[in-house]
Amino acid sequence: MIKIYIFEYYLSFSMFVKNKDMPIYSFKEFIPVVHPSSFVHPTATVIGNVIIGKKVYVGPNAVLRGDWGLIRIDDGCNVQENCVIHMFPGTTVHLEQNAHVGHGAIIHGANLGKNCLIGMNSVIMDDVVIGENTIVGALSMVKSNEILPPNTLAVGNPAKVVKQLSQDQIDWKTKGTEYYQRLPSDCKESLKECKPLDSIEDHRPMQTSDYKTWKSS
Repeated sequence: MIKIYIFEYYLSFSMFVKNKDMPIYSFKEFIPVVHPSSFVHPTATVIGNVIIGKKVYVGPNAVLRGDWGLIRIDDGCNVQENCVIHMFPGTTVHLEQNAHVGHGAIIHGANLGKNCLIGMNSVIMDDVVIGENTIVGALSMVKSNEILPPNTLAVGNPAKVVKQLSQDQIDWKTKGTEYYQRLPSDCKESLKECKPLDSIEDHRPMQTSDYKTWKSS
């Protein structure tokens, strides 16, 4: 009996992955809008009143729930794997151009300014405004109604502004976001479901980059 359940789960999951339209759902006559240059991973879920601009990357298992309000994601943004975007009824979540939402973050009813960065597993609560170029450190929690000024670094629970960002730091963040802006076209060209190899092939190439973590750059 257990083997049957496992087989049925595997079969249903495989069908889900292969059906590229499955994660996009209308809700109460609201149909999501996704620009053709953007990429939504087949395991992500996009529901209802969601508008996604150009060259946006939405990663695996991300959930964009536009059932109670509008989620507007402007050009060049990224929403990485396991992120959740939602809101209180009747409100709007707005990610302005080049906003960068790191792995596992939760955005609930907030507005993210241009070129900001939300660190991994951070929580941004209702009616928060994140300023342009501002960075919220990983594992931070920004309380409801907070306004973080532009060009600052905020960290902690609750998050507090700890410094002004230099232009070099802003440029470093911008360069990282540019990598994600290339991902939609890269995924469309080369991301394919496959079977794993049994062993490492000879002369397996290495992935290299001139982009480093801040302290290493």
